Amino acid sequence: MLMSAPPPPEPECAALPRTAGSRGEAGGGRTGRKEAGEEGGVSGGYLDSVGRLLEGDQHVPVSPAGRVPGSELRRGGQSKGTVRVWLKRDSGQYWPSIYHAMPSPCSCMSFNPETRRLSIGLDNGTISEFILSEDYNKMTLVKSYQAHQSRVIMILFVLEMEWVLSTGQDKHFTWHCSESGQRLGGYRTSAGACGLQFDVETRHVFVGDHSGQVTILKLEQESCSLVTTFKGHTGGVTALCWDPIQRVLFSGSSDHSIIMWDIGGRKGTAIELQGHNDKVQSLSYAHHTRQLISCGADGGIVVWNMDVERQETPEWLDSDSCQKCDQPFFWNFKQMWDSKKIGLRQHHCRKCGKAVCGKCSSKRSSIPLMGFEFEVRVCDSCHESITDEERAPTATFHDSKHNIVHVHFDATRGWLLTSGTDKVIKLWDMTPVVS
Repeated sequence: MLMSAPPPPEPECAALPRTAGSRGEAGGGRTGRKEAGEEGGVSGGYLDSVGRLLEGDQHVPVSPAGRVPGSELRRGGQSKGTVRVWLKRDSGQYWPSIYHAMPSPCSCMSFNPETRRLSIGLDNGTISEFILSEDYNKMTLVKSYQAHQSRVIMILFVLEMEWVLSTGQDKHFTWHCSESGQRLGGYRTSAGACGLQFDVETRHVFVGDHSGQVTILKLEQESCSLVTTFKGHTGGVTALCWDPIQRVLFSGSSDHSIIMWDIGGRKGTAIELQGHNDKVQSLSYAHHTRQLISCGADGGIVVWNMDVERQETPEWLDSDSCQKCDQPFFWNFKQMWDSKKIGLRQHHCRKCGKAVCGKCSSKRSSIPLMGFEFEVRVCDSCHESITDEERAPTATFHDSKHNIVHVHFDATRGWLLTSGTDKVIKLWDMTPVVS
């Protein structure tokens, strides 16, 4: 189901298509990708309990280099941001009931259907809080928080605590009281944070930033303390998802990988999932089926079966020579001189972690239980030990046909909402793959 402005009649939500081609072609090999914010795009979208759509978009002004497709301008060339609420009519079509202009481009949003409270983060660092009427035809400004000095990146409203949590480009995490509007505290992160999750039971907040680390803080009413940091990504953390039942944290990154941090097990287990060809933009978790839904800038939607026993990827071993044939690597001058052999390039087997040469690791194989849904380099002996059952995929791949920026999953109906840099919102019926 596609939605864009001006609003044409919309079809019903469509079932999720599978990606064409092999499993190694997730995303359909899309090219010409742009980062979120480079082009006017939908910055956020939410589904409420009866299928209403809430959307925040932002547009960029015309630059001397050329016109950005679909950009909207105010007088004087200022950028423009709007918030829209779409209602599903009796005809089955979606039409906007609210079109609200904001003083600054919208960068993120959070909606609580129980209180009909809509929190919108702006590029100027302000968080504007609205209450929607019962018929969703009116939105009233309640209060504004000057939460950050620059663009608000993430907002999370915690109903149980009456807190508004947020991160910004100013490298600060802050939380406010939603009743009084008072700032309760803050914490400076090592970089701007794109991931934000909260555990109500323990009052732990998880903050993933562009440096690649996840910071865990313990929040009190007006103070916070550092618990620990997780470091496992080689790129910035772009998405977080918390499962309070299994007490597992999922983190997605610009290095294309997902890491499952088993916090509840208290063993320090970290499972890697490799299934995207571009940065992971969003993560959602279906608790009732134990399936993880990841969406990437490559347009790929991957549904992971997390109800299988997965294995940690081994640490890569260090060696000056191949651990299979004992051939020296190119920096091992002594062995090269003694054996009168030319040094070889070092590789690593993804299954055992041993340092091997190219000749001893000429085979490729998928290892789904280790998170490698695509074929990766393995040594010859490990290739022979991998059975067909171990190569059975544990994830399904689908193509959204647009560069995804934001995702919201409604587990009750099995609907997935995706918004992209093309200023299109799509509704997907996920019940064929998540049930």
